[in-house]
Amino acid sequence: MKIYLLTLAVGLLVGAIYALLDVRSPAPPFVAIVGLGGIFWGEELVRLLMRYHQST
Repeated sequence: MKIYLLTLAVGLLVGAIYALLDVRSPAPPFVAIVGLGGIFWGEELVRLLMRYHQST
């Protein structure tokens, strides 16, 4: 749980810095969310495959 709170805090900090500098996010919000989803599912797939490989 601690890592999630830290991640959220860092994300909020970066968002605040972007706003203060009047800089737009490098990706539109929807594209960023899709990219994060891809990262998440990619990590899960690798973990699943590694667990399957170790059990065989």
